[in-house]
Amino acid sequence: QVNLVESGRGLVQAGGSLRLSCAASGTSFSALAMGWYRQVLGKEREFVGGVSRSGAYTNYADSLKGRTVISRDYTNNLVYLQMSNLEPEDTAIHYCAASYSSYPDRPATAYRFWGPGIQVTVSS
Repeated sequence: QVNLVESGRGLVQAGGSLRLSCAASGTSFSALAMGWYRQVLGKEREFVGGVSRSGAYTNYADSLKGRTVISRDYTNNLVYLQMSNLEPEDTAIHYCAASYSSYPDRPATAYRFWGPGIQVTVSS
């Protein structure tokens, strides 16, 4: 079992940046590929990006590439999501996810474990 908990400031001004953290526990953090997703009411869960088990590879949604950075801290079992140039359309519940796979694939079905989510609201 893997437990995930997201944290961070949930209210961001348009044009500003976002930094969320995800704390993992319950198993070896280094055995997990980590991903971030977001979802708005009435829409499908959307892949944001992820980082591989080794930390050597990242995978970002094409629409978000260039303003998204995902990194991990093996010492503290944390994975981070940083996003810049936020717009109101970025408003969504953001989820942290974990997989025993080595690479952070895009389909949500690739991830076995999920955090409860954290609301991010971008104000204009």
